[in-house]
Amino acid sequence: MADSAGRKRRGGGRAGASARRGTSVIEQMPWSIPINRDNPIEPMPPEGVEAIHEGAMRILEEIGVVFLNPEALAIFKQAGCKVDGELVRFDRDFIMEMIAKAPSEFTITPRNPDRTIPIGGNHMLFGNVSSPPNYWDMEIGRKVPGNREMCQNLLKLTQYFNCIHFAGGYPVEPVDIHASVRHLDVLFDKLTITDKAMHAYSLGKERVEDVMEMVRIAGGLSHEEFDAKPHMYTNINSTSPLKHDYPMIDGCLRLARRGQAIVVSPFTLAGAMAPVTMAGAVAQSIAESLCAIALFQYVAPGTPCVIGTFTSNVDMKTGAPAFGTPEYMRSTQMTGQMARFYNLPMRSSGVCAANVPDGQAMWETSNSLWAAVQSGTHMVYHAAGWLEGGLIASPEKFIMDCEILQQIQRYSQPEIWRTDTDDIAFDAIQEVGNEGHFFGIQHTQDRYSTAFYQPFLSDWKNYEGWEAAGAIWTPERAHHMFKDIIANFEEPPMDVAIRDELADFVARRKSEGGAPTDF
Repeated sequence: MADSAGRKRRGGGRAGASARRGTSVIEQMPWSIPINRDNPIEPMPPEGVEAIHEGAMRILEEIGVVFLNPEALAIFKQAGCKVDGELVRFDRDFIMEMIAKAPSEFTITPRNPDRTIPIGGNHMLFGNVSSPPNYWDMEIGRKVPGNREMCQNLLKLTQYFNCIHFAGGYPVEPVDIHASVRHLDVLFDKLTITDKAMHAYSLGKERVEDVMEMVRIAGGLSHEEFDAKPHMYTNINSTSPLKHDYPMIDGCLRLARRGQAIVVSPFTLAGAMAPVTMAGAVAQSIAESLCAIALFQYVAPGTPCVIGTFTSNVDMKTGAPAFGTPEYMRSTQMTGQMARFYNLPMRSSGVCAANVPDGQAMWETSNSLWAAVQSGTHMVYHAAGWLEGGLIASPEKFIMDCEILQQIQRYSQPEIWRTDTDDIAFDAIQEVGNEGHFFGIQHTQDRYSTAFYQPFLSDWKNYEGWEAAGAIWTPERAHHMFKDIIANFEEPPMDVAIRDELADFVARRKSEGGAPTDF
């Protein structure tokens, strides 16, 4: 632990050395923070943005939002809001005054400072799948409850892939660990298997306080150093329609008072928990987000906050959630416009409704991920590994998604559209003229190894070549890659004394009973 003078002990090696994980299984792109250089798609004209804003303000002023947290109700009453039992109505001037206190950009510094991530601006970050209770891989061949080993293996993928920038919630819920101590074991695994930015479930006092302390220990930080800037974050969902529960708000208040980051993502499904129109669903989602962010800014002005969207639609034939739909894409773009209107960073997701890593899974996820690019999203949750509307995590899907993420990262690199004289290549065109080809000329030879994106999973052989190589379909190739990565994985370095201190903390908190399982 850091001494009172603030002596730091480094939590990990340089991010550039991320290939130090045993034998290299694949050639992947290096760790980098993608820059989204495209102008965002804005489906709404200015009057549409104003209409969504006006709708959100009227919801907050005239209908109100239920807060099931007594402390939050007392704070709102102190702030002059209209509190009637658990229902709070807000003046729009109060909401806008509080929202203006939130930073438009901030950073999160994990135990390895070289993995620091910038939130906001034109940065675009990808996180792993979070919170499915079930797991599927090709070896098991069926949907099964998650366990600790599965969770650990997905964390190894989270660390291994450079295109994954932050570790979200549990990549699969390890239901073989009792819920009272699950957060302790999984956070120990997360902090030792990965050195990337860390998430805490905002589920009451004990879990949040335990995770803050473990992140502090892992970073070798004093309490003052931990509180001085964000080292971790949480994500909460409202209980749509128009309700915030007790434990999530309680946890966020604790994080806000210690300077840590908060993402507020209402889970609104048009036609079920929100109006069937996307404009109505987005307006409701915005209202649910803004009132919570206003609370955190009132308590701790300048708290780093992100406005999230999880607005999609249901299948009106069955009531099941649908993801990666045209409506999902447009609602994400619309929320991006509103996030810029409020000058807040934005979170969206890479999601699908498919049950296995098949064609449907990839086109729905690709729609979701490209909607994130188009909307100007800064944090993309569930960017790798998500199936069945968030009920299944899959390592094959994780690896398949990382191929898309690398392609997005390559798409964002300015070398592709550079127009220097050498890039226009007039001399090369003149050399080849009206006959011949460009394969052998010096201009090509000087650039061929880095000219184009090189996939690690896609198979670009023709049919005969693919057949001769065993006719292996993409999920099966991903499965073999998963097994190789796990077999060759090495944990990022951690000071032995810090690891021991983490283990001692986990043991002590377990002996004290961990956290309650009811709220």
